[in-house]
Amino acid sequence: MSTNMENKQNEQDNSNTVKNPDEWTTGGEAMTGAQKSYLKTLSDEAGEEMDENLTKADASKKIDELQQKTGRGVDH
Repeated sequence: MSTNMENKQNEQDNSNTVKNPDEWTTGGEAMTGAQKSYLKTLSDEAGEEMDENLTKADASKKIDELQQKTGRGVDH
């Protein structure tokens, strides 16, 4: 039997509010200031060079990758 929390999570997982960055209509635009700032923080923590010319979509994917690498943004 599912709990209310599990049901809400399943609804979120099945919603269209979380889209693959490759499907974003604005994904080809330059990354936002917020993405750039956070990416700089994550890159520094991970000891990696930051690519200043990423698109919004590519920056989002890189942020996800670096969050996994650094442990930031990972639910415990």
